[in-house]
Amino acid sequence: MSVRRLGGRDDHEKFCVTEKWELVVNARGKPVRHHTTYRLALKDGRILRTRISRPVDRTTYSASIWNHVLQDQLTVEDDLFWACVEDGVLPARGTASVPESAIPLALVWQLTRTAGIDEAVVARMTKEQAVQAINDYWMSQGNQTGD
Repeated sequence: MSVRRLGGRDDHEKFCVTEKWELVVNARGKPVRHHTTYRLALKDGRILRTRISRPVDRTTYSASIWNHVLQDQLTVEDDLFWACVEDGVLPARGTASVPESAIPLALVWQLTRTAGIDEAVVARMTKEQAVQAINDYWMSQGNQTGD
């Protein structure tokens, strides 16, 4: 069984600086005094926040505090943390990029609400199939006779 490596305040700060976290300032535009505080806005809308006790030095965190910092504040696995600190490898964050062939939400809404196609069926369609399905629907509406 391997022993988990514990990080220190200096490692914590190096991670934040390497990943380009923003230093939090007070209302006067100066860094907060009680802790060094950083935040990172993620692509999915979440904002991570972490605090490093002063002074930022080589003091090592206890196992429970270290666990809290990694899981709850930095939201990163141990090996990814050390890869960032030691090798400058940034952890993958945020959501996956939207594929070019993704069906636009407005088209999904039209297919499910207007054309009455089941969501599961729409989910299996390609973008081209979805466009064809809505075109077919609108064409069929033009062929109906009014009262």
